[in-house]
Amino acid sequence: MRQQRIASPDPAHKRKRKQDSRSEAEIRLQAQLAAHTMHAKHDARKTTANGRAAFLARFEAEVDPEGVLPPEERRRRAEHARSAYFKRLALAAAKARRQKGDTTVIRMSGEDLQELVEEVAS
Repeated sequence: MRQQRIASPDPAHKRKRKQDSRSEAEIRLQAQLAAHTMHAKHDARKTTANGRAAFLARFEAEVDPEGVLPPEERRRRAEHARSAYFKRLALAAAKARRQKGDTTVIRMSGEDLQELVEEVAS
């Protein structure tokens, strides 16, 4: 499955790129400019609050699917589940680097990293 995604003859991001006359460096600089402009005008904690809340809600639902725990206990357990999730990702990345034979950081999509985490967990 991963090979199919990598070997896609015309991925969506490349289709958009064909219609755009800007170089990749110019696109990257324009995106960085937009990000810095946004962060100069808005508090980053506020702009990411909804995303962080949704991400934590995922772990709250995982540790208390029936919603029977007190909110403080649910939050505490969700924080631990979140920490465990990131430790699993770090472990999977370390194993992937070791299998590759060096210590360089591997760039992976979220789906590929999740597949690797599932392989490591099983």
